[in-house]
Amino acid sequence: MNHESSATNHQPPARIICFDIETTGLFYDKGDRVIEIGAIEIVDGRVTGNTFHSYVNPMGKIIPPDSYMVHKLSNEFLSDKPKFADVAGKLVEFIGDSPVVAHNGIDFDFPFINYELAQLGLPTIPRERQIDTIVIARNKIFGPKSYTLDSLAKWFGISLATRADSHGALIDAEILAKVYLELAAAANTESINDIIQKQNDAFSAMPKSDGNFPQRTFAPDAEELATHGEFIEKNVKEPLWDNRA
Repeated sequence: MNHESSATNHQPPARIICFDIETTGLFYDKGDRVIEIGAIEIVDGRVTGNTFHSYVNPMGKIIPPDSYMVHKLSNEFLSDKPKFADVAGKLVEFIGDSPVVAHNGIDFDFPFINYELAQLGLPTIPRERQIDTIVIARNKIFGPKSYTLDSLAKWFGISLATRADSHGALIDAEILAKVYLELAAAANTESINDIIQKQNDAFSAMPKSDGNFPQRTFAPDAEELATHGEFIEKNVKEPLWDNRA
Protein backbone atom coordinates (compact mmCIF):
# COMPACT_ATOMS: atom_id res chain seq x y z
CA MET A 1 0.00 0.00 0.00
CA ASN A 2 1.43 3.38 -0.96
CA HIS A 3 0.76 5.52 2.10
CA GLU A 4 2.12 8.73 0.60
CA SER A 5 -0.18 8.73 -2.41
CA SER A 6 -3.35 7.13 -1.03
CA ALA A 7 -5.00 10.51 -0.34
CA THR A 8 -4.18 12.20 -3.64
CA ASN A 9 -7.74 11.95 -4.93
CA HIS A 10 -8.99 14.07 -2.02
CA GLN A 11 -8.39 17.67 -1.18
CA PRO A 12 -7.26 18.18 2.41
CA PRO A 13 -5.68 21.54 3.26
CA ALA A 14 -2.77 22.17 0.88
CA ARG A 15 -0.13 22.09 3.62
CA ILE A 16 -0.39 20.15 6.88
CA ILE A 17 2.20 19.54 9.60
CA CYS A 18 2.24 16.27 11.57
CA PHE A 19 4.26 16.46 14.77
CA ASP A 20 5.21 14.52 17.88
CA ILE A 21 7.14 15.29 21.04
CA GLU A 22 9.03 13.37 23.69
CA THR A 23 9.09 14.77 27.21
CA THR A 24 10.61 14.20 30.64
CA GLY A 25 7.17 13.27 31.97
CA LEU A 26 3.45 13.87 31.64
CA PHE A 27 2.88 17.18 33.43
CA TYR A 28 4.06 20.43 31.85
CA ASP A 29 2.49 22.37 34.73
CA LYS A 30 4.63 20.48 37.22
CA GLY A 31 7.92 21.24 35.51
CA ASP A 32 8.22 18.50 32.88
CA ARG A 33 9.94 19.62 29.70
CA VAL A 34 9.97 18.82 25.99
CA ILE A 35 13.16 16.93 25.12
CA GLU A 36 12.56 16.05 21.45
CA ILE A 37 10.45 17.51 18.66
CA GLY A 38 9.75 15.96 15.29
CA ALA A 39 7.56 17.40 12.54
CA ILE A 40 6.73 16.24 9.00
CA GLU A 41 5.34 18.34 6.14
CA ILE A 42 2.48 17.13 3.95
CA VAL A 43 1.61 19.15 0.83
CA ASP A 44 -1.32 18.28 -1.43
CA GLY A 45 -1.72 14.87 0.20
CA ARG A 46 1.95 13.85 -0.11
CA VAL A 47 4.76 13.63 2.42
CA THR A 48 7.35 16.03 1.00
CA GLY A 49 10.43 14.95 2.94
CA ASN A 50 10.68 18.40 4.50
CA THR A 51 11.08 17.89 8.25
CA PHE A 52 11.88 19.64 11.49
CA HIS A 53 13.73 17.76 14.20
CA SER A 54 15.58 18.71 17.34
CA TYR A 55 16.60 17.23 20.64
CA VAL A 56 16.15 19.66 23.54
CA ASN A 57 18.11 20.16 26.75
CA PRO A 58 15.62 19.79 29.65
CA MET A 59 17.46 22.45 31.67
CA GLY A 60 18.15 20.37 34.76
CA LYS A 61 14.86 18.44 34.81
CA ILE A 62 15.78 14.84 35.61
CA ILE A 63 14.40 12.18 33.26
CA PRO A 64 12.94 9.36 35.37
CA PRO A 65 13.79 5.75 34.48
CA ASP A 66 10.29 4.92 33.24
CA SER A 67 10.31 7.84 30.80
CA TYR A 68 13.80 6.87 29.65
CA MET A 69 12.62 3.35 28.87
CA VAL A 70 10.05 4.80 26.45
CA HIS A 71 12.26 7.14 24.42
CA LYS A 72 15.82 6.14 25.52
CA LEU A 73 16.85 9.78 25.88
CA SER A 74 19.12 10.43 28.88
CA ASN A 75 20.15 13.60 30.65
CA GLU A 76 23.73 12.89 29.64
CA PHE A 77 22.81 12.63 25.95
CA LEU A 78 20.78 15.84 26.09
CA SER A 79 23.32 17.85 28.10
CA ASP A 80 24.89 19.48 25.04
CA LYS A 81 21.65 19.87 23.06
CA PRO A 82 20.01 23.29 22.46
CA LYS A 83 17.53 24.75 24.90
CA PHE A 84 13.88 24.97 23.86
CA ALA A 85 14.27 28.73 23.58
CA ASP A 86 16.98 28.18 20.97
CA VAL A 87 14.80 26.03 18.67
CA ALA A 88 11.28 27.32 19.36
CA GLY A 89 11.45 30.12 16.79
CA LYS A 90 12.51 27.70 14.07
CA LEU A 91 9.65 25.38 15.02
CA VAL A 92 7.11 28.21 14.82
CA GLU A 93 8.53 29.20 11.44
CA PHE A 94 8.34 25.60 10.17
CA ILE A 95 4.70 25.26 11.25
CA GLY A 96 3.71 28.64 9.85
CA ASP A 97 -0.07 29.03 9.59
CA SER A 98 -0.68 25.40 8.57
CA PRO A 99 -3.08 23.02 10.33
CA VAL A 100 -1.17 20.81 12.77
CA VAL A 101 -1.85 17.11 13.37
CA ALA A 102 -0.97 15.21 16.54
CA HIS A 103 -2.11 11.86 17.91
CA ASN A 104 -3.88 12.28 21.23
CA GLY A 105 -2.90 15.90 20.72
CA ILE A 106 -5.86 17.36 22.61
CA ASP A 107 -4.81 15.62 25.80
CA PHE A 108 -1.05 15.91 25.52
CA ASP A 109 0.95 17.30 22.58
CA PHE A 110 -0.89 20.58 21.97
CA PRO A 111 -1.14 21.62 25.64
CA PHE A 112 2.50 20.68 26.22
CA ILE A 113 3.99 22.47 23.21
CA ASN A 114 1.71 25.48 23.64
CA TYR A 115 2.77 25.82 27.27
CA GLU A 116 6.44 25.82 26.27
CA LEU A 117 5.81 28.36 23.50
CA ALA A 118 3.73 30.59 25.76
CA GLN A 119 6.54 30.75 28.33
CA LEU A 120 8.67 32.38 25.63
CA GLY A 121 5.95 34.72 24.42
CA LEU A 122 5.81 32.95 21.06
CA PRO A 123 2.65 32.21 19.03
CA THR A 124 0.89 29.06 20.15
CA ILE A 125 -1.03 26.65 17.91
CA PRO A 126 -4.65 27.91 17.97
CA ARG A 127 -7.50 25.51 18.51
CA GLU A 128 -8.90 26.01 15.03
CA ARG A 129 -5.66 24.62 13.54
CA GLN A 130 -5.34 21.64 15.88
CA ILE A 131 -6.24 18.23 14.42
CA ASP A 132 -6.25 15.11 16.59
CA THR A 133 -6.12 11.80 14.70
CA ILE A 134 -7.80 10.03 17.61
CA VAL A 135 -10.84 12.30 17.13
CA ILE A 136 -10.89 11.53 13.41
CA ALA A 137 -10.45 7.78 13.93
CA ARG A 138 -13.16 7.59 16.59
CA ASN A 139 -15.60 9.42 14.32
CA LYS A 140 -14.95 6.95 11.50
CA ILE A 141 -15.75 3.39 12.58
CA PHE A 142 -12.87 1.37 11.17
CA GLY A 143 -13.02 -1.58 13.55
CA PRO A 144 -9.76 -1.64 15.53
CA LYS A 145 -10.14 -2.45 19.22
CA SER A 146 -7.81 0.39 20.13
CA TYR A 147 -7.05 3.80 18.64
CA THR A 148 -3.44 4.15 19.74
CA LEU A 149 -1.01 5.22 17.02
CA ASP A 150 0.43 1.69 16.98
CA SER A 151 -3.00 0.12 16.60
CA LEU A 152 -4.03 2.43 13.77
CA ALA A 153 -0.71 1.88 12.00
CA LYS A 154 -1.18 -1.89 12.21
CA TRP A 155 -4.79 -1.54 11.03
CA PHE A 156 -3.61 0.29 7.91
CA GLY A 157 -0.64 -2.03 7.33
CA ILE A 158 1.97 0.62 8.15
CA SER A 159 5.30 -0.78 9.31
CA LEU A 160 6.42 -0.03 12.86
CA ALA A 161 9.90 -1.42 12.32
CA THR A 162 11.53 1.99 12.77
CA ARG A 163 10.31 2.20 16.36
CA ALA A 164 11.03 -1.38 17.36
CA ASP A 165 13.40 -0.43 20.18
CA SER A 166 12.08 2.93 21.37
CA HIS A 167 9.84 5.88 20.57
CA GLY A 168 11.27 8.89 18.82
CA ALA A 169 9.56 12.16 17.93
CA LEU A 170 10.54 12.20 14.26
CA ILE A 171 9.91 8.48 13.85
CA ASP A 172 6.45 8.83 15.39
CA ALA A 173 5.71 11.94 13.31
CA GLU A 174 6.51 9.95 10.16
CA ILE A 175 4.17 7.15 11.23
CA LEU A 176 1.54 9.72 12.16
CA ALA A 177 1.76 11.33 8.72
CA LYS A 178 1.05 7.97 7.09
CA VAL A 179 -1.84 7.28 9.46
CA TYR A 180 -3.32 10.73 8.82
CA LEU A 181 -3.18 10.24 5.05
CA GLU A 182 -4.94 6.89 5.40
CA LEU A 183 -7.63 8.50 7.57
CA ALA A 184 -8.04 11.28 5.00
CA ALA A 185 -8.24 8.74 2.17
CA ALA A 186 -10.81 6.64 4.02
CA ALA A 187 -13.29 9.51 4.06
CA ASN A 188 -14.20 12.13 1.53
CA THR A 189 -13.07 15.73 2.05
CA GLU A 190 -16.41 16.84 3.44
CA SER A 191 -16.38 14.09 6.07
CA ILE A 192 -12.90 14.98 7.30
CA ASN A 193 -13.75 18.67 7.42
CA ASP A 194 -16.99 17.92 9.24
CA ILE A 195 -15.07 15.91 11.85
CA ILE A 196 -12.55 18.71 12.33
CA GLN A 197 -15.38 21.22 12.61
CA LYS A 198 -17.11 19.10 15.25
CA GLN A 199 -13.82 18.90 17.12
CA ASN A 200 -13.45 22.68 17.03
CA ASP A 201 -17.08 23.18 18.05
CA ALA A 202 -16.41 20.91 21.03
CA PHE A 203 -13.35 23.01 21.90
CA SER A 204 -15.44 26.18 21.89
CA ALA A 205 -18.05 24.65 24.19
CA MET A 206 -15.52 23.52 26.78
CA PRO A 207 -14.88 25.60 29.90
CA LYS A 208 -11.49 27.28 29.86
CA SER A 209 -8.87 26.01 32.26
CA ASP A 210 -6.08 28.13 33.70
CA GLY A 211 -3.96 27.13 30.73
CA ASN A 212 -6.86 27.53 28.29
CA PHE A 213 -6.26 23.98 27.08
CA PRO A 214 -9.24 21.72 26.24
CA GLN A 215 -9.68 18.07 27.11
CA ARG A 216 -11.27 15.40 24.96
CA THR A 217 -14.88 14.52 25.69
CA PHE A 218 -15.14 10.87 24.59
CA ALA A 219 -14.67 7.99 27.00
CA PRO A 220 -11.51 5.84 26.91
CA ASP A 221 -11.87 2.30 25.63
CA ALA A 222 -11.07 -0.84 27.64
CA GLU A 223 -7.48 -1.11 26.37
CA GLU A 224 -6.74 2.53 27.19
CA LEU A 225 -8.16 2.09 30.70
CA ALA A 226 -6.07 -1.03 31.25
CA THR A 227 -2.92 0.72 30.02
CA HIS A 228 -3.66 3.70 32.26
CA GLY A 229 -4.19 1.42 35.24
CA GLU A 230 -0.90 -0.34 34.63
CA PHE A 231 0.89 3.00 34.33
CA ILE A 232 -0.60 4.34 37.58
CA GLU A 233 0.20 1.14 39.48
CA LYS A 234 3.77 1.13 38.21
CA ASN A 235 4.64 4.82 38.35
CA VAL A 236 2.49 6.62 40.92
CA LYS A 237 3.76 5.47 44.30
CA GLU A 238 2.03 8.17 46.37
CA PRO A 239 -1.08 9.40 44.56
CA LEU A 240 -2.01 13.05 45.09
CA TRP A 241 -5.58 11.99 45.76
CA ASP A 242 -4.57 9.79 48.73
CA ASN A 243 -5.43 11.92 51.79
CA ARG A 244 -4.40 9.40 54.39
CA ALA A 245 -2.02 10.65 57.08
